[in-house]
Amino acid sequence: MAPSLPSPIFLVGSERSGTTLLRLMLNAHPVVTWLNEFEYAVTMMTDEGDYPNLSDYYAWLDTHRIFRMSKMTIDRSLTYPELVNSFLQQRMDTFNKPIIGATVHHHFDRLLKIWPDAKFIHVVRDPRAVSRSCVVKGWAGNVWVGLNRWIEAENIWDRLAPRIATENKLELRYSDLVESNHAVLTKACDFIGVAYSEKMLEYVHTTDYGLPDPNLVQSWKHKLTKREIQLVEARVGRKMVERGFSRSGYAPIQLSLLDKFYLKAQSWAAGIVFRIQRYGIGLVIGDFVTRKLGSRRLNRSFKLKMNQIQLSQLKKSW
Repeated sequence: MAPSLPSPIFLVGSERSGTTLLRLMLNAHPVVTWLNEFEYAVTMMTDEGDYPNLSDYYAWLDTHRIFRMSKMTIDRSLTYPELVNSFLQQRMDTFNKPIIGATVHHHFDRLLKIWPDAKFIHVVRDPRAVSRSCVVKGWAGNVWVGLNRWIEAENIWDRLAPRIATENKLELRYSDLVESNHAVLTKACDFIGVAYSEKMLEYVHTTDYGLPDPNLVQSWKHKLTKREIQLVEARVGRKMVERGFSRSGYAPIQLSLLDKFYLKAQSWAAGIVFRIQRYGIGLVIGDFVTRKLGSRRLNRSFKLKMNQIQLSQLKKSW
């Protein structure tokens, strides 16, 4: 039986929404430690809350880049909830801190099945900035498709938030974190139940991330074209305004089915090119073919080689 844990705190929201910045700050607190990209606790669960077959889960974790980077051990005597709980405990033991948090970007509505009393910090960022950042990262070929992650996360939050007690949820904006980090961090610490510590800004000494730069909050205004801004607002304008972000003032546009098909096809092609440039055509084809064949053993070597390449390109954010 895995040791019991205090209720964890989950940091949720879209990728490229400032979750990494907030995680680094919270992780630098003297009594708080934070796990990065904890999706591997819920990805293989179903939306109905069913747990995965443990043998399949072990095999999946074997090539999971983030899990392998975490250096966690797998105790095969544990049930699924006990096992994912043990990952949090291992993190606490490693850093000898009494409070644990974890960042989850996908399927975070499933977390309540395992941790019904968990606390949630939801971070939201302007979708125009998020979509551009996703394109820069190579996750999408255009801002229209670059919105997918923002839409997914915000839709999940809309479904999840009503199920969480008021005292167990905190909503923050990335722009506030950057422009008024002391006030926002104080609010986050109060929510977690710890005192604010100036050490939270010392992450700059152990990572490649600098201090928040307020000048970058509105950078999308001059880095996106008028057409790109109109595309974003055409797709998520209503939800964007609901989240407190103002429209640009550009004339609204409507897209035909052909327009949308082209944007999706263009992004798909750009994604293939990006993967080939990052991993090489041999690894991309090998990974694709072995996945289609359903051969875990053959696919494993390709996955691990691709993980290594991606790891070498990551910022030091652990």
